[in-house]
Amino acid sequence: MKTDYEMLGRQFAALAEADDDPLALAANFVALLYSELSGINWLGIYVRRGDDLVLGPFQGRPACVRIPLGKGVCGTAARDRKTLRVEDVHAFDGHIACDPASNSELVVPLVSEGAVVAVLDIDSPEKGRFSAADQAGAEALCRMFMHILEARGQPLVEFI
Repeated sequence: MKTDYEMLGRQFAALAEADDDPLALAANFVALLYSELSGINWLGIYVRRGDDLVLGPFQGRPACVRIPLGKGVCGTAARDRKTLRVEDVHAFDGHIACDPASNSELVVPLVSEGAVVAVLDIDSPEKGRFSAADQAGAEALCRMFMHILEARGQPLVEFI
């Protein structure tokens, strides 16, 4: 099933009008994506705290709380400042298995003022779940999320 990322962007923009608290905004961003993306089992934000990523708002089973930069898919995406779309996480060297049911993963760095301040992590039990279109759509939504926070003068790192 193809996801309409433009529609998700419009829905998120409407949610963002309801309140300007950055924690509430992040929680609704995660909840919206989790409820609308098919074939996923976990979706959340890890916020950068020094040399670690720390669990933020998420939907799904309990998760790893702290991930060092450069470790696993999330830590590697944050360190390298690039989106990682992994078709089979079990083939990814150093994968951190927070949920053994996850088989593929999409991780998008959230960038503010040129620095990675967090990542959006999406897991699926389906191998090869994420397409190039999913990557482009998730990246666009993440840019929108960060733009809304920055336009309000509310850096993501301050919400928790």
